[in-house]
Amino acid sequence: MDELNPMAEQGKEGHPHPRPGHDVAVTVDGVKHEVRRGDYVVSQFKKLVSVDAARELDEVVHGEFKPLDDNAHIDIKGGEIFVSHVRTGGSS
Repeated sequence: MDELNPMAEQGKEGHPHPRPGHDVAVTVDGVKHEVRRGDYVVSQFKKLVSVDAARELDEVVHGEFKPLDDNAHIDIKGGEIFVSHVRTGGSS
């Protein structure tokens, strides 16, 4: 526990991390959003950060785009970066 900040706990790197349930910053389409730390279904997270349900959401991890299924779960810890885009593919 951080003596100066009782609302933080020490992570592996020795840096304070917010406890579950506290607000953290994420970036979606270049815009910062404050959301509760924790587990989300992607479709619910999209609503929370004002991404249209018809769009796909990718998480940027180490410079690579990782597509997120609307029914998948994501664990928000803070600092995540997401981009939305028009769905690709379709019927032939």
